[in-house]
Amino acid sequence: MSDLFDIELFRSALRLATPLALAAMGGILSERSGVVNIGLEGQMLMGAFVGWAAAVTLGSAWIGVLCGMLAGALLGLLHAVLTQRFRADHVVSGMAVNLLSAGLTVFLLRRFFERPPGADTVAEWSLRWLQPVPVLGGLLSGQSPFVILILVLPFALHGLLYHTMWGLRVRATGESAHKSRLAGIPVRVVRYECVILSGVFAALAGTYLSLSQLNVFTEGMSAGKGFIALAAVIFGRWTPLGATAAALGFGFLDAFQQRLQGELLFGTRVPSELLLSLPYLLTIVALAGLVGRSIPPQDLGKQEGSE
Repeated sequence: MSDLFDIELFRSALRLATPLALAAMGGILSERSGVVNIGLEGQMLMGAFVGWAAAVTLGSAWIGVLCGMLAGALLGLLHAVLTQRFRADHVVSGMAVNLLSAGLTVFLLRRFFERPPGADTVAEWSLRWLQPVPVLGGLLSGQSPFVILILVLPFALHGLLYHTMWGLRVRATGESAHKSRLAGIPVRVVRYECVILSGVFAALAGTYLSLSQLNVFTEGMSAGKGFIALAAVIFGRWTPLGATAAALGFGFLDAFQQRLQGELLFGTRVPSELLLSLPYLLTIVALAGLVGRSIPPQDLGKQEGSE
């Protein structure tokens, strides 16, 4: 049993938690401003496709990352326009984004990439200077820059939300759009900014999947990670540090189930189907346990918040 818990397990957990944490940061920005964004899944998928396609076409992974983020920003803008300008139901609008991305990425992949080629990938950072440091050296050396980003970004976002005037406006908008307007806060502008940034972060998570974990795009490669990221947002009580901790927990569960594949647990071989469903089952259990205890922003998803 002790052989299961080695440094490679935790390195794998960090890699698997990275897309969840990045998308969760986007979810926090959107929902803190009062806009439900279940379109994270679609934004992640579109970011993965556009980033990979741009990297294949232009020969640069980093240009692909930027293009993927732009695609996420456009989907975020679409969600913001539907919910704020046309007062569409937030959940329906988010599902529309998911369905649009699922269908459009498959169509474009089959239309322009009959045999998906490999793309230039985002190179790992060696971080040789960190290797002598116990634990951290083993965890972080030779990891993708995206992995390093999730260890820095939550603290930066926490500072932005809780220690700047802009962050105060975002949180005030999510709690009461009416009172925010009376205080002179441009509610619609704040929500547009946050939902667009939400799409950027979700798409960044997608580019990690296609340009760092793999060097190819496959249909539906987000595989529900956007929804798990939303669960991390709720589990983390709409805070950057809490959501990141939840994402790391889900990443560890995913890494652990992969490690258990083909292994005996207490002398019993666990069915692979049960192991594959473990992260999703525990996501449902975690959310069920939080019902009634996790308090969202007061104006989250309310139509009267629109101007």
